Amino acid sequence: MGMSPTSRRTRTRALTGLSALALAATGFAAAPAAQADQPVNETAGHTHPYRHGVVPTKEAGAATTGKRTANLKYGGGVDGIGVTTGAPKVYLIFWGSQWGTQGTDANGYTTLSGDPVGEAVRAQQLFKGLGTNGETWSGVMTQYCEGVATGSTSCPSTAAHVGYPTGGALAGVWVDSSAAAPGQATGNQLATEAVKAAGHFGNTTAASNRNVQYVVLSPTGTHPDGFNTSSGNFCAWHDWNGDTTLSGGAAPSPYGDLAFTNDPYVTDMGTSCGQNYVNSGSAGLLDGVTMVYGHEYSETVTDQNPAGGWTDSTGYENADKCAWKGTGGVGGSQNVAFATGSFAMQGTWANDYNGGAGGCEISHPIVP
Repeated sequence: MGMSPTSRRTRTRALTGLSALALAATGFAAAPAAQADQPVNETAGHTHPYRHGVVPTKEAGAATTGKRTANLKYGGGVDGIGVTTGAPKVYLIFWGSQWGTQGTDANGYTTLSGDPVGEAVRAQQLFKGLGTNGETWSGVMTQYCEGVATGSTSCPSTAAHVGYPTGGALAGVWVDSSAAAPGQATGNQLATEAVKAAGHFGNTTAASNRNVQYVVLSPTGTHPDGFNTSSGNFCAWHDWNGDTTLSGGAAPSPYGDLAFTNDPYVTDMGTSCGQNYVNSGSAGLLDGVTMVYGHEYSETVTDQNPAGGWTDSTGYENADKCAWKGTGGVGGSQNVAFATGSFAMQGTWANDYNGGAGGCEISHPIVP
């Protein structure tokens, strides 16, 4: 089940920086590191092929000479799945008793006492806001499709395109406090938690999981898959449960294929994962959270069972090609207004930009 390890690409993100807690204690925000113009070469010298869609840090990106030129190509699908063809649904799983006591704020968002900088609420606002306020950040993804020949770089209007998250993508929130999250969860453990979440939410058939992604959020101070350690320098990655190259092996699912994301506590890595990348001061504390989470969301909907969806010849997915491109303009990171607030977001790759030459865009008309 799934593709061979040689058909998968390894992605890595070198992440360094002070933790948000340390910054808060001193009353200062870390100064932004130099912005990178190119994404890191994620396939060279690394041995974790299941880390799809990894966001390079600004430091790692600055050291590479890779070019944003080649368009994305369709990978032919894995288990018949290439992209998310219906309205995307995102389930947030706050994994582990370390998240603390659960509450609800005035807007109905789940709050957690073990969440010192408010990443939980920000994640809920982000995914609830997708597909609202006429936002066209999500429109960039809708140009991609499945059901076309392997190697295709464009989609006919008759193909099944990536769905637009009309009215919001957030489908459910679960605080799994049944036990402490592992200090260093394996890829298999993360996938197994996604399978557990599918059962919790009642998504017990392949059909009910066809347009779903499970976002597994680990608490501050933990190191899922080696996050924030010398052996796992990355911000986040996504995959699917059946990937046999996952550390610890594939995770069996009685509910069909499941797309999941490993979203660590991003602010533990400070500016290296995007803190204050777009906004200065306290307003930019969570810039990296929404940029990284948006990065993985956009790559899951365009490459749901990696790498059966859309990647370029080097293995980059749509957001990889536009990571740390700078701020503003047509494709740089900038604030995007949803009905739930304004969020720092990065651009993603559009094959049809500039007459088909391709390029990064922050906005694109929605393809029906």
